[in-house]
Amino acid sequence: MPEGKIIKALSGFYYVVDEGAITQCRGRGIFRKNKITPLVGDDVVFQAENDQEGYILEVKERKNELVRPPIANVDRAFLVFSAVEPAFSPALLDRFLVLVEYNHIEPVICVTKTDLASEPELKRLDEYASGYRAAGYEVIFVSSETEAGVEQLYPYLEGKISVFAGQSGVGKSSLLNVLRPDLELKTNNISSHLGRGKHTTRHVELIEIGDGLVADTPGFSSLEFQEIEAEELGSCFPEISRAGENCKFRGCLHVKEPKCAVKAEVEEGIIPNYRYENYLNFLQEIKERKPRY
Repeated sequence: MPEGKIIKALSGFYYVVDEGAITQCRGRGIFRKNKITPLVGDDVVFQAENDQEGYILEVKERKNELVRPPIANVDRAFLVFSAVEPAFSPALLDRFLVLVEYNHIEPVICVTKTDLASEPELKRLDEYASGYRAAGYEVIFVSSETEAGVEQLYPYLEGKISVFAGQSGVGKSSLLNVLRPDLELKTNNISSHLGRGKHTTRHVELIEIGDGLVADTPGFSSLEFQEIEAEELGSCFPEISRAGENCKFRGCLHVKEPKCAVKAEVEEGIIPNYRYENYLNFLQEIKERKPRY
């Protein structure tokens, strides 16, 4: 049986690519019975009924999967945040980073609309970028309008399945249009009434950019920490995870425990205050989470 990868899911059909040929497939009824939903990014075994149509017979084991957007086997996440309109939010970025780290996806922080930012705003962004780079993250400043910095993204796309994720209105579709102009993805300006962009992407689809596959994903409608336990949160902050190895007590949550190496690094300015504050806020959120039955 042939094997391929799902590159688009739309209206109950799954579009599977195998050696350049695309077959429109439906899932077998057994998937519904076993509560398996094929996802974009899945490697599958399929049976072709003819040149264009077929059925998915098996979904191969996934290395990860995201719920919103629904996609599997993601290698890299470009976390797209605007310098202005909407304003850059480290608290929201850290929320994205935690979810990406938890799913073992390599993040690249991409700050857009730099052409619209004032000198003081750019200086503030540089300070944030220094903190994230010190933690081990790549931070790239770009402008879809002037195309400044966009060429830096191509090496990160090669041979990977990537997602471009971020809140609505930050310019994900505009950026993808620069990376591959023939896409002509629809974009919308920020709604002045709501202060956020309208959703312009209606489904998840993998598209070829450079030597990789990229999903233009809808803005996340939920960023809750449903699966992450309190003891796991520290591992989703690289600098807290590293410092935590030197804590006196195993299982230290870096809150009130004595001889905590993380708190020491915060006091010394090695770990930025905003990162530690966001960690504490997320930890409290996880502790107060209502159990699911």
